[in-house]
Amino acid sequence: MSKVRTSPDFVIIATTLCLLGIGIVMVYSASAVFAQNTFQDAYYFTKRQLIFAVLGLTSMYLMMNIDYWVWKKWAKPGFLISIFLLVLVLIIGREVNGSKSWLGLGSFGIQPGEFAKFGVAAFLAAWLSDNQKMIVLFNRGLMPALAIPVACFGLIMLQPDLGTGTVLIGTAVLMIFTAGARVSHFVALGLIGLAGFVGLVLSAPYRMARITAFLDPWSDPLGAGYQIIQSLYAIGPGGVLGLGLGGSRQKFSYLPEPYNDFIFSIVAEELGFIGGTLILLLFLLLLWRGMRVAITAPDLFGNLLALGIISMLGIQVVINVGVVTGMFPVTGITLPFLSYGGSSLTLMLTGIGVLLNISRFSR
Repeated sequence: MSKVRTSPDFVIIATTLCLLGIGIVMVYSASAVFAQNTFQDAYYFTKRQLIFAVLGLTSMYLMMNIDYWVWKKWAKPGFLISIFLLVLVLIIGREVNGSKSWLGLGSFGIQPGEFAKFGVAAFLAAWLSDNQKMIVLFNRGLMPALAIPVACFGLIMLQPDLGTGTVLIGTAVLMIFTAGARVSHFVALGLIGLAGFVGLVLSAPYRMARITAFLDPWSDPLGAGYQIIQSLYAIGPGGVLGLGLGGSRQKFSYLPEPYNDFIFSIVAEELGFIGGTLILLLFLLLLWRGMRVAITAPDLFGNLLALGIISMLGIQVVINVGVVTGMFPVTGITLPFLSYGGSSLTLMLTGIGVLLNISRFSR
């Protein structure tokens, strides 16, 4: 394995900074009205987002300069800490929007589910790189590998947080499949997983309401379908060029928390089809460069770790944009770098830092 450092991938750095800059501007635009009415400070959410952005960029810089194979040694402790935090949040966590997924630290809070996504990705990358030959075996390879993310998924669903759990499982499946698991095994488990997913939906009335609202949001326009309808009301008037930065109408208490999960709706309303497309192209560019790093990493651990990081980002973007455009049921998941949220932003920038370090050793 080559240990000669080169320069990090400049395209990844530039794209990340562009998305982060757009995100800070859009958080202000989407939150100013609500922040002024609630906290008498139009910059309330923007200032907090800037704090998390500085913390995230500092972490990104540090991770970019720490050789990535160090994380193989810390993968198991990191995973155990993630499990501990997921159990702790069920005991003393703070409930937000019906989900007990926050640990409060003064006026701030962290989401253990965000830590778990990275903890599982690192642990899986380490385990799979050491046991790749076993992955073709169902009982001794695939099942132990799946037990890792399934354990975290179960704890996350107790909160409950289907969005974070979906990203975690999706990332794990992509990593395990890339490591060499058999397609036939995945097909069989996929059918079982689909049955389990249906069971989860049917077991909770609010999830069933979200599915019904997704299929026909106007069947309950003031209840389960309200967010999707208001999101579409934001996207539609945006047209090609948008209403102009700051010109959103839906942020005036029509679309709930427009600076968070549904910030892309405000982007489409204010910046139009062109602005929304530009942001999606930036994400595609970031995904392409991330996959390039994964493919050219000098060892299997680097391959899988880079894949895990970029898969988390890609899956989250697809789900979030799919939700705000009415293609997927509402899951409550943020748009990386754009949505307001400290845990998500800081940890996503941390992951980008690790990805940049892997790029410094890529072939």
